[in-house]
Amino acid sequence: MRPEDILLPTAAGVCCKAGGFYIDPTRPVDKAVITHAHSDHARAGHGAVLATQETLDLMRLRYGENFAGATQAIRYGESLHMGGVEVALYPAGHILGSAQIAVTCAGMRIVVSGDYKDVADPTCTPFELIPCNTFITEATFGLPVFRHGNPDDEVTKLLASLVLFPERAHLVGSYVLGKAQRLMVLIRNAGYDKPIYMHGAMEKITRYYQTRGIAFGDVRLARDANKADFAGAIALCPPSALKEVWSRRFPDPITAYASGWMRVRARARQRGVELPLVVSDHADWDGLTATVAATGASEIWVTHGQEEALVHWSTTRGLRARPLNIVGYGDEDETSDTASLPDQAEIE
Repeated sequence: MRPEDILLPTAAGVCCKAGGFYIDPTRPVDKAVITHAHSDHARAGHGAVLATQETLDLMRLRYGENFAGATQAIRYGESLHMGGVEVALYPAGHILGSAQIAVTCAGMRIVVSGDYKDVADPTCTPFELIPCNTFITEATFGLPVFRHGNPDDEVTKLLASLVLFPERAHLVGSYVLGKAQRLMVLIRNAGYDKPIYMHGAMEKITRYYQTRGIAFGDVRLARDANKADFAGAIALCPPSALKEVWSRRFPDPITAYASGWMRVRARARQRGVELPLVVSDHADWDGLTATVAATGASEIWVTHGQEEALVHWSTTRGLRARPLNIVGYGDEDETSDTASLPDQAEIE
């Protein structure tokens, strides 16, 4: 049996004909299995959706009660049969509720990673390595120049800037789902105990994280504060809000942006970012290659991101590898950032 007999890449996403479902389909389908709730993987309009409870809850918050015709929650490690295959979900370490999807048939196991990271994140269940025959991996940061470093060091950089500029607000652009909540906890873990302000777009998701036992301390909506309250304060917002009218309420703000793309100096300059923070919810090059090797898979399929470099790395190590070239995946708030490759001279 070949991997293509179990899962088949199509324009709509990876399809399992035997099970009658798609994984993270890019357009509405009858049955979808969803890895996580970011909008490039979790779309509304499917007939039925299978995912973790957290992913279903977050999709409901983002798309409304009727985001799918029917839903079914599955726990990590739980398996069920769909047609002629066995399906199980395992932690991906990307955001709350994120999962890898293992599809097994006739003794062959294929693991679809979705988006993942192999470093600690206090806001979600840690990544779990699943041995398999074929591994379908993301490659968002699939170039050797992308090594994210320690996120605690980036938060230390942010807090040091607060000390240097106590009269200025620090606006931190970060993805609404996952990144913002992780930053809040990292900031608290670094000893910061003052109020953290957030954009209204982050409120529902942040409150939901709190219901799942994630503590953020004193988190307030920026719209409810006075301008004087923002001196020396931290405020989190979607990246787009850094250049919108919303940002004008802050006194002489310092703009920061938390993203793996901030490793590229040119991108920070293009965005007018004064304080780039290299904090990513995706595996970096070392994480990708280590994971590929550790799965024991003999065949590697690479999707969304810098596919060619990881395919080349895999083939040089005797693995069968191929790019999937499925259009529609990428950082949900910044899909255009995967459009061009950075030169070595651009990297910090």
